[in-house]
Amino acid sequence: MHIRYGVILLGAACSLLLSIACRADREGSRAAASGTRDSVEWFTERAQEAGLIFVHFNGMSGKFLYPELMPPGVALFDYDNDGDLDVFIVQGRMLGTTPLDDARPKPSGPPPVKGRLFRNDLQIRADGSRTLHFTDVTEASGINAQGYGMGAATGDYNNDGCIDLYVTNLGRNQLYRNNCDGTFTDVSRKSGTDDEGWSVSAAFFDFDRDGWPDLFVGHYLQYSVDANRHCFAVSGSADYCPPHLYRPQPSRLFHNNRDGTFTDVTVAAGMAREYGPTLGVSTADFDGDGWVDLFVANDSEPNQLWINQRNGTFKNTALLSGVALSPEGGVKANMGVDAGDFDNDGDDDLFIGELASQGSDLYVNNGAGVFEERSASAGIRIASLPYTGFGAAWLDFDNDGWLDLLTVNGAVTQNLEALARNEPFPLKQRKLLFRNRGDGRFEDVSSLAGAFFALPEVSRGAAFGDIDNDGDTDVIIGTDSGPVRLLLNNLGSRTHWVGLKLASGTPRHDVAGARVALTRGDGLTIWRRARADGSYASANDPRVLIGLGDSATPPRVRVIWPDGRSDEYSAAVDRYTTLTERGP
Repeated sequence: MHIRYGVILLGAACSLLLSIACRADREGSRAAASGTRDSVEWFTERAQEAGLIFVHFNGMSGKFLYPELMPPGVALFDYDNDGDLDVFIVQGRMLGTTPLDDARPKPSGPPPVKGRLFRNDLQIRADGSRTLHFTDVTEASGINAQGYGMGAATGDYNNDGCIDLYVTNLGRNQLYRNNCDGTFTDVSRKSGTDDEGWSVSAAFFDFDRDGWPDLFVGHYLQYSVDANRHCFAVSGSADYCPPHLYRPQPSRLFHNNRDGTFTDVTVAAGMAREYGPTLGVSTADFDGDGWVDLFVANDSEPNQLWINQRNGTFKNTALLSGVALSPEGGVKANMGVDAGDFDNDGDDDLFIGELASQGSDLYVNNGAGVFEERSASAGIRIASLPYTGFGAAWLDFDNDGWLDLLTVNGAVTQNLEALARNEPFPLKQRKLLFRNRGDGRFEDVSSLAGAFFALPEVSRGAAFGDIDNDGDTDVIIGTDSGPVRLLLNNLGSRTHWVGLKLASGTPRHDVAGARVALTRGDGLTIWRRARADGSYASANDPRVLIGLGDSATPPRVRVIWPDGRSDEYSAAVDRYTTLTERGP
């Protein structure tokens, strides 16, 4: 995360005529949203008001221990199956006081210093008004995440219909089985997933299409407190070290044995020899062959694009596919990552947050898993240069049918001006919101998005989903050594939308990775996928939310299930609909 690059400006990607045509196509769908710009704050921060009260503790003691920089991740998942999204936030602890693989240190006082689970007690009245409130249910839930937490991943690993929770740590990771009664059981050792080391991002995904979610755990660096290196800023003051002073740690791929246990198949899958310091993970069918692939964002080393070979093995095509290095041929500090079809051409493109002075990356997919980096011509590179991007996602914040970008940021080396003001953790940066113009370009609308976007913080994990079930995408943000943030979207629900919850038939099996093709009344076909991974160290809403703009015509929906079969459905406008797989 400490490499410095110059900036190379690329030419515009679209011709003038194409740009005019694209803007004309979008004029109608933009009308409803643009008319509300001055009348409503697009996003408002409501954590305290909603009872989501949590302050992250990174254990910093003035020794500049590297792990202090990286957490916390957050998770959005409906653990109690009541139809709304609950929140889990990882917590830190003092470093060096107890063994890192001991998840049972004695807390210093109430409330216990550990990851917290908040139940969403959303109330929606007959007139559509709603009250959003969270209740801390950690103690009653049985979750005892007292390690030095990094991130979280969610998925129904045992196919019982209840979403389970995987917590990544500096130390041993933890798998919490959802007991479907509001409680969880720690099955880390029993399941074989108590992976030891330093892992940040992880993802459940069914790589062999057997209906049971497997697990990828991205590892970062080989680190111990005793071997912490001492580094200095240009000013001569002590500062955090760059990652290249430590050796990367191999990541792990676990195959689901369908009996509550997993087997480490990293070597058998062909992933053991190529690895780097992993920070971001995103799964999608990048080459369009119907099998889910895996993109791994590495910090200051080449990325990996693991293409599924459909026989239990993967091949790293990142270099040939154009996503291993920068367009100039150098490594970058790759952190948060997300995959999504921002240009509505039917394939998933990649966005990656980078170190300040490098600029974020936009890799555009040609449909066959080959990418071209277009961040400069898209209007993203220059606007993102001053920021270090962690949590990030493609989201259609205004529900016009085109995916926008939101990134949360925070530095990794101390800001001298902030240091002079005696800030205890001088790494603060503001958030960024990029609006998709529909012509291959984006505009930085951060200054229009709400007062909170101007507030600098040390933001890390970000989870995206419809927290208040009003039809637009909200955001939970994990702040390093600061309060959790709840960004409520006030704009998207002012236009039309379709919400889809995908469900398997009988017997129950995993449907993550299913793709949805929705054709609107104006003829635009929008592709989305069901997934919980992406961003940074966080888990997202697995439901599919698609904006219709000002079109109220019920759309046609086709779902391509993970095994390749497809079903067609009708979906209601401005509400959530459960689509159940019909079977052969």
